[in-house]
Amino acid sequence: MVLFVFAGPSPQRAQTRRIAAMRERHGDSGVVADAQMRRIAAGREQTRSDIAFGRLLPNPEQLAKRLAMTGYDWTVGQYGMVSAGLVAVMTGLLWLKGAPLLLALLFGLAVGAGIPHWLVGQFIKRRIAKFTAKFPDAIELLVRGLRSGLPVSETIQVVGNEVEGPVGEEFRMVADKMKIGKSMDAALQDTADRLGTPEFQFFVITIAIQRETGGNLAETLANLATVLRQRGQMKLKIRAMSSESKASAYIVGSLPFIVFTMIWFINTSYMQNFFVDPRLIITGLGGLLWMGIGVFIMAKMVSFEI
Repeated sequence: MVLFVFAGPSPQRAQTRRIAAMRERHGDSGVVADAQMRRIAAGREQTRSDIAFGRLLPNPEQLAKRLAMTGYDWTVGQYGMVSAGLVAVMTGLLWLKGAPLLLALLFGLAVGAGIPHWLVGQFIKRRIAKFTAKFPDAIELLVRGLRSGLPVSETIQVVGNEVEGPVGEEFRMVADKMKIGKSMDAALQDTADRLGTPEFQFFVITIAIQRETGGNLAETLANLATVLRQRGQMKLKIRAMSSESKASAYIVGSLPFIVFTMIWFINTSYMQNFFVDPRLIITGLGGLLWMGIGVFIMAKMVSFEI
């Protein structure tokens, strides 16, 4: 132990670490490129649970894409286990409460399939909103880098290092893909396909056109940043003008279900007649259909495309 303490660090190990760092920085080895590719794609390998639930769930490729859009390392297997747990818990609670087994199972399936899908959609919407809000700032940083004489690839790496949040993560991923030999157009298009936002698609198209036809890329990107800012301001103005109508639609659409649930827990035998009496069944289905039509019309009235 005394010899180990006074010997100090090993010069051979330090030299090996420096050589490995230089190879990774300059990309002189195919082995290093493979290691970088594995690091970029880490956490996306399929496990046994992913394969099992991928056979049961419809369209697992689209589900994996949606999970990747959230920005978290969620897998198809984890999604399937959460859905199965919700189905089992909700079915057991309703069955113990006195509901028919078939009705409890159908309601449990609806909850197990609907709530995870809705939560994933909310995480995607939140991340896309953060990305869209910071994206014009990232484009302006690109413009300043281009005007200072840096190439596009270097400015993309600078944006990935300087900008926080989803914008920095996506640009860092683009820079990493270019380091391992992927073209800039292909790396940007992969990010555009995963994000699915028109703002980033505008950015990809602008760079692709400039690479083919030439021109002042900095001036084009500056105009694009201005357009994206005005687009965001228009969205906020429309959201403020339609907020009252949306609140009314939410209240009108959710009130019957809230009342039905409250009465179910207060007097279960009274509400079970809706699943036994044919007249009440027809009335309930007609009310659901009519209310669904009304909610659909209100949603279309307050939905605007920019």
